[in-house]
Amino acid sequence: MSIKIEKTENANELKLSFEIEAAKFDEAIKKVYEKSARYFNIPGFRKGKAPMAIVEKTYGPSIFYEDAFNEVVPEVYEKELKENNIEAVNRPDIDIEQMEKGKDLKFTAIIQTKPEVALGKYKGIQIKKIEYNVSDEDVEHELGHMAERNSRVVTVEGRPVENGDITVIDFEGSVDGVKFEGGAAEGHELEIGSNAFIPGFEEQIIGMKEEEEKDIKVTFPEEYFAEDLKGKEAVFKVKLHEIKKKELPKIDDEFAKDASEFETLEELKNSIKEKLEEENKSRAKYETEEEVIKAVCEEVKIDIPSGMIETELDNMTKEVETRLSYQGMNMEMYLNMIGKTMEDFRKEGEEQAKEAVKTRLVLEEIIKQEKIEPEEAKINEKVEEMAKTYGKTAEELKENENFMEFIKKTLANEAVIEFLVQNAKIK
Repeated sequence: MSIKIEKTENANELKLSFEIEAAKFDEAIKKVYEKSARYFNIPGFRKGKAPMAIVEKTYGPSIFYEDAFNEVVPEVYEKELKENNIEAVNRPDIDIEQMEKGKDLKFTAIIQTKPEVALGKYKGIQIKKIEYNVSDEDVEHELGHMAERNSRVVTVEGRPVENGDITVIDFEGSVDGVKFEGGAAEGHELEIGSNAFIPGFEEQIIGMKEEEEKDIKVTFPEEYFAEDLKGKEAVFKVKLHEIKKKELPKIDDEFAKDASEFETLEELKNSIKEKLEEENKSRAKYETEEEVIKAVCEEVKIDIPSGMIETELDNMTKEVETRLSYQGMNMEMYLNMIGKTMEDFRKEGEEQAKEAVKTRLVLEEIIKQEKIEPEEAKINEKVEEMAKTYGKTAEELKENENFMEFIKKTLANEAVIEFLVQNAKIK
């Protein structure tokens, strides 16, 4: 087994030339045959009982080559990267030069490596102080939301629909006289002003009276998710059955008792203020950290390999797919709805991915330079916390090397951000 390592003309790129002895490749071919023999059905032999030589003669000598390559190469590849302290950041671009039974296996792998980070100034970074104060208006606004949540819906009689009313309607839509899928409903509740319908629809409900029927004309937006309806004019036959409205409770001591654990409105207001102050404190802390990190990263220029950006885009896409799944959607449905292709989606996320990778590389380098390591007590505390979340014991989690590496990296990142903020000049 031999390996030759060369730099290519591209920055942060290496060419690894491998040569694996014939005996090892032949042994891998034999292993692959033994694993897959049961699938071969050759006349004159019971299924799975044909000798290897017969299988090769029937299907060609290269029948096992690809699987044999996958059998022998990954372990060799990872071993050589580790022994040569090479940190690959993308999947290797493989070029097979020789792959034949009885001969050495020869191939090359082009890989991208993590770039060197030449840090600029990261201590004494100057940023403006970020703080958010809680006003009386903020407290009143929150009280208004509480009142909304504790409102009751009552039927309105003797007047037409007004903005903010909840209407109960039947509707049936058509384009050029032809009904379309999803364009009809009976007894549908629609809050006027919620913008839940096509633009222009809700405004035309205003002024209608109970049991009144009306034709409402609208135009579907050009960016509408249904391709066959984009930009089309439609007519909805609408019948209004009922008008309702939200009745808000009076905000006083009784409201405080009913809507919270407090006896008086003053106590409730004080509680709301404290909660908002805590939220503002957290927001200011997060934004301060973001500003410091941004300022530190602006001092650094890094030639980021395309493979790292692609991997980050993959992770970003998976996160979006996960969030969409909670809403009963998939990526294809989402892209159709916003009128974009996956290529558009990834292209738009490229800058964000690049910044995320750059931030990670800069923080890793500062951790290395400052020799920042999470305290053992904090690691144990975090493991205990995660153990409760996953319903496992701390000892079980500690046996998982990947998990422990993740915990240490997470805590080191938190520590380096705290270090940067503490060493920043905040005015």
